Amino acid sequence: MSFGLSRGRAYDTSEYGIEADDLPESDGASLDPRRLFAAADQPLEIEIGSGKGTFLVQQATIQSNANFLGIEWSREFYRYAADRARRNQLTNVLLLHDNGSEFIRFKCIAGVVDVLHLYFTDPWPKKRHHKRRFVQDDTMQAIHRVLTTEGCVHLVTDHDDLWAWYLDHANRHAHLFDQQPFRPPGSADSGEVVGTNFERKYRREGRHFHAMTLVRKPFCEEPADAS
Repeated sequence: MSFGLSRGRAYDTSEYGIEADDLPESDGASLDPRRLFAAADQPLEIEIGSGKGTFLVQQATIQSNANFLGIEWSREFYRYAADRARRNQLTNVLLLHDNGSEFIRFKCIAGVVDVLHLYFTDPWPKKRHHKRRFVQDDTMQAIHRVLTTEGCVHLVTDHDDLWAWYLDHANRHAHLFDQQPFRPPGSADSGEVVGTNFERKYRREGRHFHAMTLVRKPFCEEPADAS
């Protein structure tokens, strides 16, 4: 699928883009993404489905004391976002061309992600495609595993059915996460939730937005069924 982004321009992803096949070899979920950055000791934030990289570029510019890894499956968006980070000379931003769910579940080491951003991810509206949504029961477990002790995940969507899906999964995994109100990032303009390209497009269409933050709880066993 082509999104018509290039308009004849070649993208330079050198030093800012990473192909999944080029990741350091790891045995199971043992890859530490902090080591991909020059300043590996900085907090790590990951955005799943980074699109054109609007959020990454905006937030990394004002939050230079954190590293931002954008994971994007669309090659065209991935290359655009990596080139955009390069043009803005953001040394605290990297783009990874990979499946975000697989990275979190099967590759990322535990306890290293301070913030996970899920902004306007694909809603996969048809019921037979719901299994492709990023948030699943096993993914919730994996998110809890990769987050730091006080880490959190931000969820924003314009899709009512996906929002109901988020709420259902958050409630079912209340032993893992505490639901809290979402606070717009510092890079969002006045009146914006996040300020991504999708949000700005959907706002012009008059759509309503849903948002929440899930804060990691210390692990405890899932409550037994009272029945």
